[in-house]
Amino acid sequence: MGTVIMMVLMFVMFYFILIRPQRKRQKELEAKVKSLKTGMKVVTIGGINGIVANVKERTLVLKVADNVKIEFEKSAVATVVTKDDEKAGSAPAKEEKK
Repeated sequence: MGTVIMMVLMFVMFYFILIRPQRKRQKELEAKVKSLKTGMKVVTIGGINGIVANVKERTLVLKVADNVKIEFEKSAVATVVTKDDEKAGSAPAKEEKK
């Protein structure tokens, strides 16, 4: 009986530590991908940074450089870069003086 209780407790811990947060992140990403519009910045799962030039039903066209556009599946979007992310990434790092 003690073994069954331990197994159930381990499953509950795994659920709250691993499964639930991952599902939450996945749902947030799906919502962001559904709300993609022209002009938004995204990063693909391959690490390509670009600006959305066109959104179609299943795909989107990213502008990665001047006169360079690539078409991707919407599922290839890893992150949608927000203005807060841009500010945090472009801020110069402060060097520590000794």
